[in-house]
This record gives sequence, C-alpha cells and structure tokens, in this order.
Amino acid sequence: MRTAFTTCPLCEATCGLELTVEGDRVTKVRGDRADEFSRGFLCPKGASLGALEADPDRLTAPLARRDGEFREVTWEEAFRFVDERLKDFPDRDSVGLYLGNPVVHSLAGGLHAGPLRQALGSRNVFTASTVDQMPKHVQVGHMFGGAFSIPVPDIDRTDFLLVLGADPFSSNGSLWTVPDAPGRFRELRERGGRFVVVDPRRSRTAQAADQHVVIRPGTDVFLLLALIHELFAQDLVRLRHLAEHVTGHTEVRGLVEAFGPDAVAGRTGVEAATIRDLARRLATAGRAAVYGRIGTTTVEFGTVACWAVDVLNVLTGNLDRPGGAMWPLPAHARRGPGRGKGFTTGRWHSRVRGYPEVLGELPAVTMADEIETPGDGQVRALVTIGGNPALSLPNSARVSRALSSLDFMVSVDPYLNETTRHAHVVLPPPPPSRRNHYDIAFLNNSVRNVAKYSRAAIPLEEGRIDEADIFFRLITIFDGAGPEADLDAIAAAQLEALRGKLGAEFDPEGETREERLLDLKLRTGAHGISLRRLLDHPHGVDLGPLTPRLPEILRTPSGKIELTPPPIVGDLPRVLEALRTPETGMLLVGRRHLRSNNSWMHNVPALVKGKPLCTLLVNPADAAATGLADGGTARVSSRVGEIEAQVEVTDDIAPGVVSLPHGWGHGQAGTRMRVAGEHAGVNVNLLTDDVRLDPLSGTAVLNGTRVEIAPV
Repeated sequence: MRTAFTTCPLCEATCGLELTVEGDRVTKVRGDRADEFSRGFLCPKGASLGALEADPDRLTAPLARRDGEFREVTWEEAFRFVDERLKDFPDRDSVGLYLGNPVVHSLAGGLHAGPLRQALGSRNVFTASTVDQMPKHVQVGHMFGGAFSIPVPDIDRTDFLLVLGADPFSSNGSLWTVPDAPGRFRELRERGGRFVVVDPRRSRTAQAADQHVVIRPGTDVFLLLALIHELFAQDLVRLRHLAEHVTGHTEVRGLVEAFGPDAVAGRTGVEAATIRDLARRLATAGRAAVYGRIGTTTVEFGTVACWAVDVLNVLTGNLDRPGGAMWPLPAHARRGPGRGKGFTTGRWHSRVRGYPEVLGELPAVTMADEIETPGDGQVRALVTIGGNPALSLPNSARVSRALSSLDFMVSVDPYLNETTRHAHVVLPPPPPSRRNHYDIAFLNNSVRNVAKYSRAAIPLEEGRIDEADIFFRLITIFDGAGPEADLDAIAAAQLEALRGKLGAEFDPEGETREERLLDLKLRTGAHGISLRRLLDHPHGVDLGPLTPRLPEILRTPSGKIELTPPPIVGDLPRVLEALRTPETGMLLVGRRHLRSNNSWMHNVPALVKGKPLCTLLVNPADAAATGLADGGTARVSSRVGEIEAQVEVTDDIAPGVVSLPHGWGHGQAGTRMRVAGEHAGVNVNLLTDDVRLDPLSGTAVLNGTRVEIAPV
C-alpha cells in the first residue's frame, strides 16, 4: 500500500487528490488537504475515481469491427488497419474529426490535439466547443484579440458577484477553474460580500444566493443589455484605470438605447425595478464581477450575451483589477506584446449550409449534413476522440443515423458507447491514474495562479500504450509517415522546432516526450518555473493571486479593448427584432448535477445510485394545467423529435419552463455500458434542434427549445 498525489481530471476544478494504491489498483480516494489550490475539497466524481478505473466495461485493448462484430486486436494491428483504410480517402476533406470535452482534460490532448488537426489537414473539424462555449471565445477574440483571453471572476477578493445561467455549486465551475465553489462563495458572504444568481431554475447555487432572479430562458441577453442601458441612464459608468485602454465605449450608449428595463421586463420576466436595482448594486459595489455560462452561451444570441457580460465588467471599471474579472497567468504561458493581428472568422465555410469557420472548426450541428449530403468533399470517414456526439449533438437521432452510414470510423474512447458502437476501430486510452497530468487548458481559467504536475500513480500494464502515443500514431498516419514511423525522431523534431520558436537555449528535461515539451513551456513561461520544481512539490506551487495584465494581454490591432466589434454590433438588430417578437409556449432547458459530467460518468454505480437524476422538472402550475403527476410519465415533443420522461414536480423550476439533464439516453443496441444501461434515462438532444444556432459562433441552441408536454 502506498500514497500518490494527482489532480482530478473529471471536471474543470483541478482538485488535488490523495490516492491510496494497492498493487495496480486505486483503493481509496481522498481530497488532498495539502493541495495549494483545492484545500482538500472533494466532490462525488473525484471520490469515484477508483471505481471508474476498475469499471469492468472499460476497454483494455483495441477493438476492430469486421463482418459486423468487434474483436480485440493488437495495437499494431489496429493502427495498421486505420492506415490501410484511410488511404481510401485521398481527399482529406472527406475525413472528418470530432474532438470531445475529455481531450482538454489530459496532458496528451493539450499538447497533441493541435498537431493532430494539422496533420489531418481537413476542413471538416468539429468539436464540443460549438455545443458549449464558442460564443465566449468569439467575443473575447473580437474584444481583446485573443480567443482564449477569457477573464474570470476574482471570487476570493470580490464584494459582489452576478452569476447568469450557471450553477458552479454543481459544475465546480466552467470556463472558470474554481475548486470548492461552495466554500469560496461562503467566504465571499462571510467577509460581507453578496452574490446574485439569474436562472429559470432554483439551482444549488441559486438556493445559496442572496437573491435569485428568475428569468425566461434565452432572454439573458436582454437583461444584460438593459443593465448596460441603466449604467448610462443612472450616470454609473466608471472606467477608472481602463480609460486609456478602451476604445468605442461612448458608442455603446446608443447601441443599447432600445433595451431599457421597461422594454425588456415583459420579455425576460424580470421586473424593471429589479433591473435598475441590479445595475446600481453592480456599479456601486467596491469590487464586482459578472459571470455568465451555459445559460448565456448555448442560446440564440450567445456571442452578444457574452459581449454584454464583459461590457458590464468594463463600464463599471471592474475588468483587470483585484476583485473584478481578471486574466490568469498560467505557468506555461508567456506575456504578450499588447498588440496583435486581431481575431477573424470565416476563412472557409461549410459545404452544405455555408456556416463560417471559427478557430479552425465548423459548427458541430452541421456534421450530419456533411456526412449525409452527396457531392465533392462529402465526409465519408470520421475520427472521434473523447466525444459522444450521438448523445451530445442536437437532433441526435439524425446524428446517430449519419454515423451508422459512414464508410469508416475511428474512435479514441475507453467505452463502447452510443457513438463508438458505430466505429470500425476503437482505441482505448489508459485510465487517469496511469497518465501523467498537467492542466494546460484549465489553468488558463483559474481563480488563482497555481501550477501542478503529477506523474502516473500506477505504471501502464504490459501491452497498453500511453494516450500520447495514440495521438502520435494517428499523427504519423495522417501525415503519411505510417504506423511504423519513429516516434522519438518525430518528437525530437517537434521539440527542436518549439525551442527555436521560443528562443530557448537550454535542453529541456523529463522522462518522456511530453515532459520535455512541458518543461520547455514552463521554463520559458512567465513564472520561469521548471518541471523539476513541480515534481518536488506534489501538492502544487502557489504562484499568487491574479494580477493586472493590461495592456500586454491584448492582441487587437489597436492595442486596446475594442468595445464595439463590428460583427457583434452587427448582430444587435437581430436581438432587437427578437425583443419585439412575443414568445409563448413551454421552453426546455438543461441542468447539471454534482454526480454527473456528460455521458461517460454514468457507468459508475456510486454516481447513479439513489433517486433518479434524469427526470423532467415541471412547475406545479404547469403540471396541474397539463395533467402531469409527480412520478408519472410525460410525453415531450419538439420540431425534431419526441421522448417520454419521468416527471418531477417542483417549485424549483419556473412556470412555463421544463428541464432535462444532458448526457443520458443509454442502453442502446451495440453499447457495452451495463450500469448506464440500467439507468438509461432519456436523451434530451432528441428534442434539441439542429437548425438553431448562434450565427456568430456556430454554437448550438440547447437552452430554450420550444416543446409541448402531455401525460402518457
């Protein structure tokens, strides 16, 4: 028996874990009380890591489908099969790539997903970003010049926090790395601060808030624009230290003139007096921040809503100052020049619907179009890595049919799930305890500058290969070098190219290719630390609170915060038209649970036991009006599909709104997830619509789907 320390890879909070290891098994998981960041916090997902790894349904060897049946094959056979079949698709645009959320939860994904995309050379790249967060990337790209320059609330020092469309008590933060969110919100209140939650559902976070503002789904953009309107109307605009760094702020007043509190109250369901009061409290708080997430991104006006969030942070003088919205500075990042080329989209467009490219990818909602529609560039082969689009994409019944029609499909995934059942080859990565870990993505969104690295707690079993080697083998196949290429030589060339780019004169250290790449990034990063220092500090290295980063964070051509980007301003007339268009009927929204994170967590008994998690929340008034009973079954229908779901009648959901969580709908033929199949639930994305999206970012509209409900 021994103890090992690592970082939990199951959500964005990056909590430290203390693992008890016996032989080759994790037998106990505790929160690491000495962790410099998470301070011993542990949620049910992290506690289940050992059970997740011991899951008998996890794949331990590659599968190849021949004559309609999956058989275990060697890694050499699997990669050779992939190489042979991909030669049948010389047009690279006929090979699509789908990257799921788990890719950014691993060091291998963080380092090699980019080179993988480049090696493939296809324009048909799709990721979970356009099902989740792309509006934020587009907005900060236009305003600040960098698509990943996302400011986060400095919750540890703020006095007032306005949270829209997010439930960090359940999600542990999203695009906001905030371990022990409940504890940090509690400390905010203990020092005299306040926080307000805007949400159509009384979530765990809303229950703890000083004020819960109930809003009609999809209308957060109107509320946010009204708050901006009130800053001008009440003479509350205070740029403070931002005055020399902002351009276009005087034009904002005219842009929001039509969105006053009285104009938006009826559409949002939020009283005008409440809006005016929120604007005053936000502007007059000593230190304040606004944070919006899924309820503001997976909606029809997601990019404009994200823009309005940061316009509020700017106009109240709370951007880039302690206690406001600040930019982290992770150890692997370098400071910038304070000016750049800016941000553009639309370098190419999707073949069928003509959607513009964003960050080198196309909207995931159009992936089925590209597979099903004949013609030059039709996608006939697909590579999926860590994603389950058959459950996670809108109109997923169509997505599943499209996947089943492919000529060839490769999936990197530990399970035979609703998506990978359609694959011809499945390549399983090792479980988390057998991988080295460093959070390249999430430390960019951290509420404190920290750095943590951990080596694999348990060696790989004989015959298994590292996740990084899976990426490398696919890269060599994509670029034509073949499955037998010398990985060490390729990695050495990659490392040397990065050394030249960074101007590094030293030889990076480390036991693996990935460690040497990471050491190079760390030693040339803003904090100048090394991999060795992180290895010597298994509980992490505290690099201090967030510090101001203007103007070096900016990459805009002007070298300033560009508050009125033409693409976003150009979408405001569409927002105004929607404001003036009455809307009636029932709307469907999603929700998150602390024991669940997308579909791949549902095969762990401890995370699905007890009261069913996949229920349809219905307000008592709506239940009475439609004849629905608590515990009964409802038929829910939309333009694209129909499902039957167990009803849960509760005051926690607003009238006129129903809620289903995402990631369910298991037990389908050809899958091998027995526990998930026994707790199948229903797939909410059989109802969401694949023709509705935010046009600026290509992001699917998952919140605010129009539905009809009736008892079965």
